[in-house]
Amino acid sequence: MSNYSQTHQSKINTGSFFEDFSIGQEIQHATPRTIGEGEVALYIALTGARQVVHSSEPLAQSLGYKSRPVDDLLAFHIAFGKTVPDISVNAVANLGYADVRFLHPIYIGDTLSTHSTVIGLKQNSSGKSGVVYVRSVAFNQLHQPVISWVRWVMVHKNDLNTPAPEAMVPDLPAFVPAEQLSVPVFLNVRKFDTSFTGGQHLWDDYTVGERINHPAGMTISDTDHTLATKLYQNNARLHFDDLMMKQSTFGRRLMYGGHMISLCRALSYDGLENALTIVAINAGTHCNPTLGDDTIYTWTEVLDKWEIVGRTDIAALRLRMIAVKNMTADSLPGAHIADGGKKMYHPNVVLDLDYTVLMPRRLTNK
Repeated sequence: MSNYSQTHQSKINTGSFFEDFSIGQEIQHATPRTIGEGEVALYIALTGARQVVHSSEPLAQSLGYKSRPVDDLLAFHIAFGKTVPDISVNAVANLGYADVRFLHPIYIGDTLSTHSTVIGLKQNSSGKSGVVYVRSVAFNQLHQPVISWVRWVMVHKNDLNTPAPEAMVPDLPAFVPAEQLSVPVFLNVRKFDTSFTGGQHLWDDYTVGERINHPAGMTISDTDHTLATKLYQNNARLHFDDLMMKQSTFGRRLMYGGHMISLCRALSYDGLENALTIVAINAGTHCNPTLGDDTIYTWTEVLDKWEIVGRTDIAALRLRMIAVKNMTADSLPGAHIADGGKKMYHPNVVLDLDYTVLMPRRLTNK
């Protein structure tokens, strides 16, 4: 290689590989992001999201918000996107989430920045990759923490001869308990009008164990999911580099799993119209890959119902959202199948997400 080429290459940030991470490593991610009206409009165009608090300024203000808050998942994806160049640009796949907490409303004009800490490492048996666990926190321009989360991602090794680190897998909570949910003190839904959502069912009307098969499906093109991932400034190569991915097991680019969460949240509107805001994502698994031109359906199971201490107007529903590709939601009795006595995800199940929402109580309408 010529001296010119060597000098040029030394300026290129190729991202971190598995062997570059260490337990306790602190990373301040680059490129703070100010969220504008354009991001909000494009997010709706790409997902079809209809959650009313994020759609109507007068309604949001009537509930106590200073203005229409940014969609929880749009804010999460933007904050998450900050971490990709340092953590997952060389990823094999993003595997899951846990202990995601939405701590403070985010508004148009807010600027998000993200900081991460490496909390776990485990090399895969093949020796070609490993799983990296990080805890990340997003802050607004006032240095208030607004979202925190743990995720784990499988990352390629660059030097296969690098010794494996001592395996450390963090102990993560199964869910964020009711008493730790961040419920805005200003939020007042006593005069909530369900005509704004088109759905009559409130917190009191749901039953633990209930399953809702959402009727709508959505076929996602490569153009749609690529544009969405660019919106989040997520530059992981497996979502963009078709030439590289032709050499992979999948043979083509993968859809960003976070965008799948947004699509399913949008599809789940029918039957959960009055789920106002997400306060936690307890656990999430991307069970199988999703590709362009797949058609997505979803169903929701009610895992738990929690009252909020000191509140009679609003309460929490813990939900499990299951996404399937190229099959309707009602065509599968469950997310798992038995394979030689081993329980595993059905090959058409692409997302298993455990999350918690706030919903008005019927008591407020009496």
